Formats: sequence, structure tokens, C-alpha cells
Amino acid sequence: MDALNNDTFARLERFYDAVPRGVAGVEEYGGLVLFVRDGAGWPFYARPRIDATEPPSLADVTSVRERQRELGLPEAFEWVHETTPELLAVARSAGLNVLEAPLMVLDPAALPDPATLSDVPVRVLSADSPDFGADVAGRRAVAAVSFSAAGTARGDAGPAERDASVTEVEQAALEEERARTADGSRISALAGTPTEGALASGMAMRVGDVAEIAGVATLPAARRRGLGAALTATLARELRAAGTDLIFLSAGSEDIARVYLRAGFRRIGTACIAEPTALIP
Repeated sequence: MDALNNDTFARLERFYDAVPRGVAGVEEYGGLVLFVRDGAGWPFYARPRIDATEPPSLADVTSVRERQRELGLPEAFEWVHETTPELLAVARSAGLNVLEAPLMVLDPAALPDPATLSDVPVRVLSADSPDFGADVAGRRAVAAVSFSAAGTARGDAGPAERDASVTEVEQAALEEERARTADGSRISALAGTPTEGALASGMAMRVGDVAEIAGVATLPAARRRGLGAALTATLARELRAAGTDLIFLSAGSEDIARVYLRAGFRRIGTACIAEPTALIP
């Protein structure tokens, strides 16, 4: 890796390590760190320790999995292959299935105007909006329907399935999201029309001048309309305006990576996501 890439990967490692620490406890197992969330919310993963002098071992992975099972947490591990290449073989030897996802960073010079990508409006959520709670619930419902039919192919599931998936957001989780939206550490967006409602959703997590765009999802019935690219470009523009100079994401597949290419992202490496075989399709 050249010096520029080395610096980028080092910044990504600091970001991955920092994001969970505000809301999660930290447990160390050799070359791995397990983040255990304090209270409600999406469970975190285990990652290589940022200060480790040796790569994670099979014994480390086994210890973390035992602890995750004890706590009722998903047996999930995440890492960047270029930073911790040894972990791929170790995870597979432990019987884990590893998704090798394209790791992409924004080329600011290639960031397009979202209006050139889709004719569907994209709006950024405001913490001060009286509809904030409904918007967060809608974002989650769009994601739930979309990720149940992963990929880029069109399908039948649309607004009706989205509406059937809407659930009330727990107050504690909603207030945490509102606070993070207000302080700029989280940015969320919805794409949709007045007649169809929300058709695509996504969010970004920001720590200092580094941010990750994640959870970009489009209802299967609304795919192939440029919504994913337009929503990603909108989030990237918001982040750039806030002073973020390193914006990255992980694509679930090569097909999905092509969506992000249209939004100005370029591949720099591979993000690995490991779980027990039955949990990854």
C-alpha cells in the first residue's frame, strides 16, 4: 500500500473504533475488542484491537463467540482486509462465513448533483421537525423491506409492505437519534414522492472529519430509478458541507458497488463481515 492508502486505512480504523464507544462497553479478547451496547439499539460487532501488536488468533475468535452467545448477541465480526489480512483465514477456520464487501471512498471531484441521478426528491431529516419520529420509523421500515430482498433487482414489495413494517421507535432510541442528528454525528435521508411516500432511505455516521454512509436501501418495487445513487450523493454532499473530507462505505456486492460508482465512490479495498454460515445468505 502507498503512503496515501496507509493514512486512509489508519483513519478508517480510528473511526471504526470510535463509533461504538459512546454507547457501548468495551471488552478485550487478545487481538479483538467486543463492543457491548449499553441499553437498547442495534448490537455492535467485534473488531481487531486498534492497539494490538499481534493479529487475532483462533482462540481470540472462539472466546469472543462464547461471550456473544452468553450475552445473546449476534456472533458478528468486522474488519478491513488490507489492515488485518490474517483474520480472513482465521475466521474461516472458525467456521464463519465471510462476506468480502467492496470498500469504497468518495472522490470529491466525481461527486454528482443528486438531481442528475433521479427525478425523485431526496430530503435530509431534521432533528427539529415535528415529523422526526415518523421519519425515523419510515426510514427503518424502508430498510427492513429492502434488506429482506437484498440486491439491485426490481421486485414486488413496495409502499404497502413498507407501511405494514412500520413500528413505533422506542423513546430512548428516538431521543438518541435526535441528539446525534442535532449534533451532526448522524445524517439521515429519505427519497420519495407525495403519492408514494418514502421509497429509499439511508444514513451516515460521522466522527470528526471521517464519515461512513450505511443502510442505503430502496424498496424493491422502486429500484432502477436511480434512488440509491441520488440518496448517497445527497448524504455525501451534506457531509462535505459539514467539513468531512473522508467519506466511505461498504457495498454488499459488486452489483451494488456499481450504484455507488455513479455517486462518485471508488474502491480502495475490502471490508470483511463474518457471521455463522446460516446467518449470511
